[in-house]
Amino acid sequence: MALSKFLDPKLDLTFKKIFGTEKNKNILIHFLNDILGFTGVNTIQDVEFLSTIMNPEIASDKQSIVDVLCKDSHGNRYIAEMQLAKDKSFEKRAQLYAAKAYSRQSGNYVDFKKVFFIAISNSTLFPTEVEYISTHNIREIKTNGHYLKDFQFVFIELPKFTKNRVEQLESTVERWCFFFRYAEDTTDEDLRKIAEKSPIIKLAYDELDKFHWNEKDLVAYEERVMDLQKEAAIWEQRLDDATEKGRDEGREEGRRERDIEVAKNLLKAGVSVDLIAESTGLAQATIKQLQKEIA
Repeated sequence: MALSKFLDPKLDLTFKKIFGTEKNKNILIHFLNDILGFTGVNTIQDVEFLSTIMNPEIASDKQSIVDVLCKDSHGNRYIAEMQLAKDKSFEKRAQLYAAKAYSRQSGNYVDFKKVFFIAISNSTLFPTEVEYISTHNIREIKTNGHYLKDFQFVFIELPKFTKNRVEQLESTVERWCFFFRYAEDTTDEDLRKIAEKSPIIKLAYDELDKFHWNEKDLVAYEERVMDLQKEAAIWEQRLDDATEKGRDEGREEGRRERDIEVAKNLLKAGVSVDLIAESTGLAQATIKQLQKEIA
């Protein structure tokens, strides 16, 4: 199989290049409208990029920075976040980011605008009954009424998106999901078919074409890929070490339980504490305690 000319859109570097630059503002606007289902008078017409640093006091920490933060002409805030690695606290962090974007608004509370958080996750976040794209907002428990309307979360779980051929795609949202999951494997023929239905996604693919990248940016991309591979290898080794440690501890515990059982039987047979300690390796204090228990 020939090497793909398209880079991976899930890396923070490529994601921000496509959706977080003034040059590609139009791609971001289409993406937001498509994912949020905005049509007609509700469509986003323009956006202004805002600072992505959510905690200025710890701005050097990646955990305090979102990938894309912008607001539309009505003041509504939009956060677009790519979650590449599995993170069990991501859902909580999503709520924190949305809350911070909400609280950063100025003026009277009555004028505060909505915050939309859109996450594309490369791992599964929710149970299997939740579909690959899910929308979450605040509901009253008994009536299911939507009265607190200023927060909305949309999660796209890529592992749950199983359509892997362009011919299977039935909507623009599905074509976006295909883009995120299979961009590196997309052929020129696939791209032609996608462009016929969703020309804006063709522009997103153009930003991933490695032949459009200068050498400096391409080197930065390759270094980022290697860093991620290194991080994954480190975590895999830690998991292997923890698993092996667990096995060793389990074997040790098993041996101890066996020695204790042997010691009890020898005590019942009248064997001396000294001899039992020598034969089992248990401390005499332990054996004497066992002696009291079975007395």
